Amino acid sequence: MIPADRQRQILNLITQDGVVQVQDLSERFGVSVLTIRRDLDHLANEGLVERTHGGATLRRSLPVEPAYTQKALEFTQEKQLIGEAAAALIEEGDTVFINSGSTTYEVIKALRNHRITIVTNNMDAAWVANEDALFRLIFVGGVYRTRSHSVSGGLSQPILNQIYANKSIIGVDGFSLSAGLTTPVIEEAETTRLMIERTVGKVIVVATNNKVGVLSNFGTVDAKEVDVLITDRQGGILLSRQELEEKKIELIIAGVAC
Repeated sequence: MIPADRQRQILNLITQDGVVQVQDLSERFGVSVLTIRRDLDHLANEGLVERTHGGATLRRSLPVEPAYTQKALEFTQEKQLIGEAAAALIEEGDTVFINSGSTTYEVIKALRNHRITIVTNNMDAAWVANEDALFRLIFVGGVYRTRSHSVSGGLSQPILNQIYANKSIIGVDGFSLSAGLTTPVIEEAETTRLMIERTVGKVIVVATNNKVGVLSNFGTVDAKEVDVLITDRQGGILLSRQELEEKKIELIIAGVAC
């Protein structure tokens, strides 16, 4: 069987089953593990699949931003654990950029007793600040979007351009090792990108497993700009350890002891 035919059949299997493993494909097609890895790498380079730890999944798309009320009800325990794991990386006195999202809201809640400065476009941070939080809160400007409970766009630039943050904690609509951070809203991409550009320390991405391997319309930054990725157990399974190491991204699985 020529490589193109085998790769076509592999893609059909991924479309049908959602995920494939290298060892299983090697046995099915009677070729080496190395050959299958090359096939999957080729399909990933073509933007058809997302490489995982030991296999591949079908690349998922997110053309329309989900409503915040919908997102807030999903993966609540995972988001709390991710929030706690992110908060553990923040030190007293830090200035931290935090963007919009229900996962980053859990991060902000976990930071309520930290003596830090939070600079954010996540308007739900005000609810946490009202609960005797120790952090100092700075909102960036922009147009308010009810679908994301955030402000974003060009009006946020004058404030962000005055600040250098020690760290940034970034929520995503899609995270892909090949495509990077993506979102269906261009204004959110612009504001988040500027936060990352103005960060002089670690860029920390927080993402539940339903964001891993997802590709949306607008690119924020390449995955190589990320220093730390915090996800849940299932998200860790969906990621290629080799690619994480190549891009020098530290992986933290929330709720799992090191």
